Order: sequence, then C-alpha cells, then structure tokens
Amino acid sequence: MFEIMAEFVTATEHLQSIQPAVSIFGSARVAPTHPYYHMAEDIARRLSDAGFSVLSGGGPGIMEAANKGAFAGSSPSVGLNIQLPHEQHSNPYLDLSHTFDHFYARKVCFVRPSEGFVIFPGGFGTLDELYEALTLIQTGTIKHFPIVLFDTEYWREMIDWIRGDLLANGMISPGDLDLLHPTDDPKEAVEYVLAAYERRCEDDPN
Repeated sequence: MFEIMAEFVTATEHLQSIQPAVSIFGSARVAPTHPYYHMAEDIARRLSDAGFSVLSGGGPGIMEAANKGAFAGSSPSVGLNIQLPHEQHSNPYLDLSHTFDHFYARKVCFVRPSEGFVIFPGGFGTLDELYEALTLIQTGTIKHFPIVLFDTEYWREMIDWIRGDLLANGMISPGDLDLLHPTDDPKEAVEYVLAAYERRCEDDPN
C-alpha cells in the first residue's frame, strides 16, 4: 500500500504540467506499416497541435504511433510505461516518460489528466482500459469525458452485444451506450474530443 502511495506522489509531481491531455490506447502488436499505426499517428499529431498532451503506454505498436504523432506536434508526448516480466521498452518518441511498478497507479495517472480516450483495436489490456473508463464515468467517479472507438467494424460486435444483451436485459441504462463514439475518421475523432472539452470548459470555467 505504501509503495503505491509513494508511486502516486512521484508520478503526480512528474506529470503535473501535462494537462489537458488525451490518452490513446491500442495494441502493442501493430506494426509501423499497418493502417492503424498511421491513423493513430495522425490523430495524435492533430491533438498535439490542438494543445493536448498525448498519453500512451510508452511502448511499441499503437503506443509508439501515438507518441510519434505527438512528438512531431506542439504539445508533449508522454509515455506511462510499466515494469513487466517480459520487459516493455519505451519507444523513442517521448518528451516525458514515467515507469510504474503497479498497474493501479498507472491507470489512475491515465485518467486524472485526460479530457478524452481514443481507443484503437487491441487485446485484453486495451479492453481493460476501455471498461475501466466506462465504469468510472457511469458511476460518476470521474468527469464525463469522450471515449472514441476507432474502426467501427472492429468494435461493431462488441457494441451490438452491449445493446442486445446488456441494455436489453437492463444491465445498463439507455444513456450508457452513448458513452461510446465509434468512428473511422481521424478528423472526426479529434473534433469530437475538442467539442466535448469546449463544452466542459463552458460549463466549468475553473
């Protein structure tokens, strides 16, 4: 417990200047030649030039693409890495890097400065971040920020299941499905995040 508390303190001090930010998640297994890589790089560059720090897990694949795009932009490229049994090396496109020992502390540091999540196709880790964010927003634990799902076809069956099973059986409320915004357009993804941020600033200028 004390190790996690100490990690929170250290990370908060290290990352205090990165707000506002957007976190981008997705598979570490995506090659630089894959269309997802280029799309993530494009979105991150647009967000960076719009004034958002871009957070990723700091590793390869979509994480690298996000950091590469932000690194070429106007705002900080941030990697929140994690010590794993099979070591995940940091990618070379980071203005700021912080390595965690505990997943819990790392998750909190993704959420705290974020004004939105952009979720690319990925595996268990990506789904973990997605459902963690949905749960925190649904329960009112954190502010309602936009969650963009990139590649509508990849996420279609999951959304159909949420609508056809969770919603139909009363496991979630009708408005909960609106927390997800699927798209195939990098420009639309960024505009959706920007619009939500502008609305929040108007509602809460402090």
